[in-house]
Amino acid sequence: MIKVGITGQEGFMGQHLFNFLGTKTETVQRVAYDRSVFDDQELLKQWVSQCDVIVHIAAMNRHEDQQVIYDTNVRLVNKLISACEEAAVTPKIIFSSSTQEECDNLYGKSKRDGRKDLEDWAAKNKATVASLVIPNVFGPFGVPFYNSFIATFCHQLNHGQQPSIHQDAEVSLIYINELLEAFYLNIINEREGAYLDRVAPTSKHKVSEILEKLEKFKETYVDKGAVPDINDSFSLNLFNTFTSFIPKDYFPRKFTKHTDDRGAFVEIMRAATAGQSSYSTTVPGITRGNHYHTRKVERFAVISGKASIKLRKVNTDKVYEYILDGDTPAYVDMPIWYTHNITNIGDTELITLFWINEPYDPADPDTYFETVD
Repeated sequence: MIKVGITGQEGFMGQHLFNFLGTKTETVQRVAYDRSVFDDQELLKQWVSQCDVIVHIAAMNRHEDQQVIYDTNVRLVNKLISACEEAAVTPKIIFSSSTQEECDNLYGKSKRDGRKDLEDWAAKNKATVASLVIPNVFGPFGVPFYNSFIATFCHQLNHGQQPSIHQDAEVSLIYINELLEAFYLNIINEREGAYLDRVAPTSKHKVSEILEKLEKFKETYVDKGAVPDINDSFSLNLFNTFTSFIPKDYFPRKFTKHTDDRGAFVEIMRAATAGQSSYSTTVPGITRGNHYHTRKVERFAVISGKASIKLRKVNTDKVYEYILDGDTPAYVDMPIWYTHNITNIGDTELITLFWINEPYDPADPDTYFETVD
């Protein structure tokens, strides 16, 4: 069991890595971290002493004064080195660097100089430092106007704003889940010494192409309730990023119910992508689910009975609840990294239709159990 600590765990990449390692409990034990340890050298010494591997992500990306960025990032690296030296420990350190290393700015210089300081420490102490040079990263829960232009565009489109393009450049990108695999491989490998790993981008797109796809997602999914074409991996990853910015009061969405003397008709789903449909019956008082997915797009549609659908983002406390009644058919889509369940809160049998964008594969189920409440 490898004991792994993550600096910057509260940030975009750190939060995702922490959650990802929570799906690898057969090989990894996560060491609790709080950013306050960098304010107390004794606490920092205690923390580094608990870790077999430290993934150093904590850094400042933006500030009006570039020198503050440089000073902050180099200081964090040197405090980490000092704590290891004072505690006489040599955990493997995985350093999150950036392709900005090659650019003429103080953020890139802070990454380059921080990497060199870690490499010097590794050489002096016969330790291992893996420096990952990372391209532009995007994914769910990014901070708009900070982490990436994709996070900014997604936020704006879901809050009634129109994004603007300042420079229509081609951007090399990697999706956060793909980056997490690179982190994990470096956590578990047995390579020693100081080495550099240039993480390759998985796609390249012009900014205008990405904005066009996001605008199509809004028109198709948000405005019309249909799932767009997400058959290729980039489209699926971009879609899951986009939907993470949809306000939680967007759901539940009511279906249009057509009735006449024969009965009723409700259209459940329109999708420009492949998927699997199924249904369940649930007796009163019973709960199904209590699991989350990291990539799947899933829809719950209640067509008969009364249900409570609850969602909670992994490693947070806030629970969202939606009450659905078959008398007014409606649906709720399950966002990735949200554990969810459905409970029959009525007096009659509950009938729920499910749609998911990929058939269930027992060898790769992408289903992780965690109770909502």
